[in-house]
Amino acid sequence: MNRSLLVSEFLSTPWAILPERLNAIAAVLARWDANVSASADVLASVRDDAEARDARRGEAARASNGSIAVLPFYGVSVQRTTMVEDISGSGLMSIARFQSAFRAVVADDSIGGVLIDVDSPGGSVYGVQELADEIYKARGQKLIVAVANSLSASAAYWIASSAGEFYVTPGGEAGSIGVFAAHENWAAALEKAGVEATLISAGKYKTEGNPYGPLSDDAKAFMQSRVDSYYGAFTRAVARNRRTDVATVRSGMGEGRVYGATDAKAANMVDDVATFDQVLSRMAKAIGQGKSSTRAQRNAALTRSIDILNA
Repeated sequence: MNRSLLVSEFLSTPWAILPERLNAIAAVLARWDANVSASADVLASVRDDAEARDARRGEAARASNGSIAVLPFYGVSVQRTTMVEDISGSGLMSIARFQSAFRAVVADDSIGGVLIDVDSPGGSVYGVQELADEIYKARGQKLIVAVANSLSASAAYWIASSAGEFYVTPGGEAGSIGVFAAHENWAAALEKAGVEATLISAGKYKTEGNPYGPLSDDAKAFMQSRVDSYYGAFTRAVARNRRTDVATVRSGMGEGRVYGATDAKAANMVDDVATFDQVLSRMAKAIGQGKSSTRAQRNAALTRSIDILNA
């Protein structure tokens, strides 16, 4: 697949993310497609962002105390961080890696509670439903809590709302319950450049949605059906997680908008507004300190989970 088709495929995939964040990623891909190198300022910004994420992960590790494991969920989420991570300059959250870390701490008897520290605009829909369902099922095994610190949007909201308790920091935001995809029509630009594309394919719908012409009615309807399917799964999961009905989720929880802390609580999108430290303190009180495991054992378990996330 050439670079232009990769960009088109990227946009046409259903996403559960803040639209402006996807636009930023698409701009990076477009620059890559045009063989334009990033400026020194952009590269410096990428390095600064990477250092900030590493620092936050370190803070999460230090925040884990007693029998509480803090798992960071930062950045744009994708099922696996491979080729796309290399293209976009990092900043992606691997669903697969997070899932491995989550399983490790849930299975560890020395850990009494898991705090998911979320700062994410969402991401790809792939792998999200499976992780959210796994978090929901783990509610019965130990205390599972999530905090929007400071953003839990779209796919990240889907995941975080699956925890047994869900908080947002006073200056934080949560929501963006929705799914979307995009199509680009490059026909006019290609004609202006004197380029004529010819697609050779097998299979009636193999090339539908390609960027070399307008989107047909059939192709648009199919793309809409994919978006609707994921949106249905998303809203059903939120209804289950927040103990309400799908109609309320679709009409009373922002309709795709992200809400500030006060409005999110009023709409029953979160349980309460609290700082990260307040949430950690509440968890410690709920779990108690009467665990038989040693601090060294608990720190070793946390280290394993962090190592999995950073692998």
